[in-house]
Amino acid sequence: MENKKVMMLGNEAIARGAYEAGVKVSAAYPGTPSTEISENLVQYKDSLYCEWSPNEKVAMEVAIGASISGVRAMASMKHVGVNVAADPLYTVSYIGVTGGLVLVAADDPGLYSSQNEQDSRMVARAAQVPVIEPSDSQEAKDFMKFAFDLSEQYDTPVILRTTTRLAHSQGPVELCERKEVPDKVYERNVVKNVMMPGNAKIRHLAVEEREKKLIADSCDFAINRVEMNDTKIGVITSGIPYQYVKEALPNASVLKLGLVNPLPRKLIEDFAAKVETLYIVEELDPLIELQVKSWGIKAIGKEIFTVQGEYSANMLRKAILKEDLDLSAPAQVPMRPPILCPGCPHRSVYSVLNKLKIHAAGDIGCYTLGAVAPLSVIDTTVCMGASISTLHGMEKAKGKEYIKNWVAVIGDSTFMHTGVNSLINMVYNQGTGTVMILDNSTTGMTGHQDHAATGKTLQGDVVPAINIVELCKSLGIKNVEEVNAFDTEKLAEVVKREVAKDEVSVIITKSPCVLLNKTPVTKRCVVDPVKCKQCGACLRPGCPAITKGKDGFTVINDTMCNGCGLCRQLCKFDAIGEN
Repeated sequence: MENKKVMMLGNEAIARGAYEAGVKVSAAYPGTPSTEISENLVQYKDSLYCEWSPNEKVAMEVAIGASISGVRAMASMKHVGVNVAADPLYTVSYIGVTGGLVLVAADDPGLYSSQNEQDSRMVARAAQVPVIEPSDSQEAKDFMKFAFDLSEQYDTPVILRTTTRLAHSQGPVELCERKEVPDKVYERNVVKNVMMPGNAKIRHLAVEEREKKLIADSCDFAINRVEMNDTKIGVITSGIPYQYVKEALPNASVLKLGLVNPLPRKLIEDFAAKVETLYIVEELDPLIELQVKSWGIKAIGKEIFTVQGEYSANMLRKAILKEDLDLSAPAQVPMRPPILCPGCPHRSVYSVLNKLKIHAAGDIGCYTLGAVAPLSVIDTTVCMGASISTLHGMEKAKGKEYIKNWVAVIGDSTFMHTGVNSLINMVYNQGTGTVMILDNSTTGMTGHQDHAATGKTLQGDVVPAINIVELCKSLGIKNVEEVNAFDTEKLAEVVKREVAKDEVSVIITKSPCVLLNKTPVTKRCVVDPVKCKQCGACLRPGCPAITKGKDGFTVINDTMCNGCGLCRQLCKFDAIGEN
């Protein structure tokens, strides 16, 4: 036995738990705060298979296939990825499992890196899938192992819900040996595994019976824990909020729920009967609260707590104990607004679009930062792959002339995720519009993961890379052009030409993310103050390496500059050179 303790991030612990549970197949699409699960799980690739799938729906289906074949399998994604995976998730709830099947859903209370703040527990409740929620790194590991046992015992997929705070905080974790789980024998079972209407009706009844059994049995699950102290205050909570409750209310009685869907009704009723005032503390939606109140149990919840953002111990002290705390005072740290890196090829592209007064329907990725000043190009951002469909909708609503000063902007990873479908739709339905694929050869915003067009897998295998140019041409698009993102003169020429056309065109700006280059920078840009006219042209793209000095002349910070040369192209007076 290894039986040693190490400090682990929540995501590391989740990966370790999957490994110890005997998982054999893992599929995921990177998305903060879930990304590090797969990045840590791949260290065990001698014992299991890991992949980056093109999107979360595919990842879920890969895991389902592995489960049906008889092995333990998992899929990992952030909360908005659960939306993409919802189609197979709702149906596999009916099918059940052969080998244990776990979906790790990482929610983002506080919107640190997401376009919405949804609660994955609500999706799980609608899909009738059990959800377990750990409160620290040790539980993250242990609950993963429990989730696979639960899955197989009750013939159900299980969701392990985590949040940004748990995913990215550290705690001690005791390591154990891997459990080698024998593969289950696959047996053809059309009624169970083929969800056509007649079979689905039968399986829906099985789901209802499964939920009733879980509600009864879960009252005795070890992951649900009663901590009786002073009975004046009782709290029902789960996940990270449990930590805040223990800090703010150390003497309160607590029912810590490990299973948050379905709820162990009798356990909750018994606990509520023993305390004078019952509070329900849960981040985001009142999933527990609404069910508890529907049973006629008096409880205090969202009347005094917010449905938005992360909780804290001080917030609970103020809401429950009425302590006079100022929660509005910001932390005394310098403001660091998000900004594109020095040398980012997206900045070069946006500087061209800004100069041409082109609007952009945007997508999810680093390039979303083109919405803010000084670039101010991105006008819309909805979800992965939506840029192309949004532009198509505009054209169908307002006509071809309306979008002559619009483009759709999407990254290479996002294009492989769901942009391909949208482009197919644009071609199939005889759309008009220019799609710009900003190919920086990586999944940039989540930390530089590979994808189908980079030629490398999560496990490190070198594979044929999807050729985006040829892929677009294969759809019947005649106008496909690849341009260096930093060749601003040619890029401007191509954009002006393509947006004027009455047909679909694709411009691929091919320049790798600046952070992929690990070689030392040898050439940096430098300003000649004699030639500088203080016109400010070099400042307009908002490169963080360029500022205006006290004397009015441009100053380039040589510790940040990587010599991309965008500022040199913008200077009409040849005042910027290389050193």
